[in-house]
Amino acid sequence: MKKIAVVLSGCGHLDGSEITESVSLLIALHQAGAEVSCFAPDIEIPVTNHVDRNTQTEKRRLLVEAARIARGNIQSLDKLQVKDFDALAFPGGYGAAKNLSNWAEKGAKCDVNPDVKRVILEFHGASKPIAACCIAPVLLARVLGDKKVTVTIGEDPETAAEIKKTGAQHEDCPVDDYITDREGKIVTTPAYMYGDAKPNEVFKGIFGLAHELVEWA
Repeated sequence: MKKIAVVLSGCGHLDGSEITESVSLLIALHQAGAEVSCFAPDIEIPVTNHVDRNTQTEKRRLLVEAARIARGNIQSLDKLQVKDFDALAFPGGYGAAKNLSNWAEKGAKCDVNPDVKRVILEFHGASKPIAACCIAPVLLARVLGDKKVTVTIGEDPETAAEIKKTGAQHEDCPVDDYITDREGKIVTTPAYMYGDAKPNEVFKGIFGLAHELVEWA
């Protein structure tokens, strides 16, 4: 049975992992016959009110927030060892651009969380496939841009231009499909980068991505 590590960035589309995407990814990976383990960095993050969209003064532990999605079955990202897994996956949500990195502020010049950077480099170095949904492909672009990897975030010209500044390639893609970089062993799908996407369309793209990832693993 293939073992897949899933890295979460919190809980909620504005300040963590997008819940529909995360659940779609977990279901699709299990459906493809994989054994899934969830991880998240154990850091403090500011909380966003998902009704009025304002950032609050309250801070929470990202690992504890992500545990909501993982039903408590989660470990700190610093415990993730590449030798224990066959593939790596990142659901999207602004947490990828705000908590796992500061792409939301700095774009192509962003810093990536040290453990996130470590696991991306280690899985890539071990020729193990990596999947990313929605905005999370920017993490792969930032860390692996010098390897000229190809990713997609859909068809947002501004984000695509920023991705190209990292050295990575960008390919446009509809919401219900995914892009495969066979040489780089990277598979990405736009998901809610299409803001008006329906959950079933998001699931279809993530379902394809998850099955491709497990097949490769």
